[in-house]
Amino acid sequence: MTHKPNASRRRFLQAASLMSAVGTSGAPFALNLLTVGAAAAQTAGDGYKAIVCLFLAGGNDHANTVLATDPASWSSYTSVRTTNEAGSIALPAAGMPGGVLPIVPNTVQPGREFALHPGLGPLKDLFDNGRAAVIANVGPLVMPTTRVQYKAQSVALPPKLFSHNDQQSLWQSSRPEGAKFGWGGRMGDLLASMNGNATFTSVSAAGNAVFLAGQRINQYQVNASGAVPIAGVSGSLFGAPAGSNSLHAILTGSRSNVFEQDHAAIVKRSIDAQGVLSTSMAPAGAAGVPNPTQYTNPNTGALANNPLAVQLQTVARVIAGRGGLGAQRQVFFVSMGGFDTHDFEKANHADLMAKLAHAMSYFDTTLASLGGADLRGQVTLFTASDFGRTFTSNGDGTDHGWGAHHFVMGGAVKGKDIYGTFPVTGLNHAEDVGSGSLLPAISVDQYAATLAKWFGLSDGQIADVFPNIGNFSMRNLGFMA
Repeated sequence: MTHKPNASRRRFLQAASLMSAVGTSGAPFALNLLTVGAAAAQTAGDGYKAIVCLFLAGGNDHANTVLATDPASWSSYTSVRTTNEAGSIALPAAGMPGGVLPIVPNTVQPGREFALHPGLGPLKDLFDNGRAAVIANVGPLVMPTTRVQYKAQSVALPPKLFSHNDQQSLWQSSRPEGAKFGWGGRMGDLLASMNGNATFTSVSAAGNAVFLAGQRINQYQVNASGAVPIAGVSGSLFGAPAGSNSLHAILTGSRSNVFEQDHAAIVKRSIDAQGVLSTSMAPAGAAGVPNPTQYTNPNTGALANNPLAVQLQTVARVIAGRGGLGAQRQVFFVSMGGFDTHDFEKANHADLMAKLAHAMSYFDTTLASLGGADLRGQVTLFTASDFGRTFTSNGDGTDHGWGAHHFVMGGAVKGKDIYGTFPVTGLNHAEDVGSGSLLPAISVDQYAATLAKWFGLSDGQIADVFPNIGNFSMRNLGFMA
């Protein structure tokens, strides 16, 4: 009989290795700054890997993002999505002005043809060049589920389906709203021992995200200005350096009260981390990571700044500073809102798609020559979203669904392909649970576990991070080299 180490023993060993990485002296969570110089010297570009979660908040309309365009599918698509109202959400056919963009995946799905939203031109280029792939019909599942089982409620189902907050949390953590830990953070827990400075293992450029919350690793939040400093603790306060020194001493000095002692330790950690990041993170602009160009709004033709591209620039700046941070494994989070397209979908979704493709293309180009190195093979970006949307139209938009198609991008991605059987286009088929809402054929656990395997997690660690993965026979979807 094969003995399987129990989870508590495994977690103990993981915690022990993490403590070795962070250091055992000083206050709780304090940075072991003495290791930074050594880590910088030891960090080799070839050993570095990063995963970037790009979250499309609100629930992306997958049916207008990746489309089946073979005659039968296109006929069904246009008949359902072309309404009698002015707000029809059907896209023009390929070859028409503003028409969908055909793609030809390496793996043939007999009788099927495919295209991308007309706003995804730069992403089509990435797909055609083999650096992006489509993962079809992904969503939260507890176990493989058929429509009959779903209707009969005869198998365990994800809780609180079709709810924004719960499904955002479920995608990021395997649990509904109220979850404390995300799978990005849990991966960080397991691999933080590879980093000379564990503080920068999980980094968000989009505010707080449960995806990055670990049991031992705290997510670190940055913005386009870099680390957010505590005002007044450096430089001059009230016109005098002595004021800053005094404030620093007050905030970080020793305390006899346990609560005050922990607070001081956390403040000191923040001050120290800000100092490390500010000296390691590459600058924005010509002297460091190039600024994104403006994107073209497809509805107005006007040029505008792209906040998502700026978030990805911030991620690239942190990656460029990986040597000074002692980083070998990092998990990042960026996000873009506006995908809850119940109304005005055709115009609003077109703008969202243009921003998405522009930002992803910018990130790919930036990674191709980041600090003189091509890091595209070491950084993988994937999309996630609350849920897909209904195939039916409400007249001017779509409503909450379940499964959806997603993109994975990077040099390690086996690109120019669609993974998973693309669902039937239409209504009342085996994957339609109502109004064309897709019953997922691929679980988030399978999608994420494939990324985790590339990232360096063992099969046992993957089983710890993704509690439902044991219910699926295929644990690696094969889209990573």
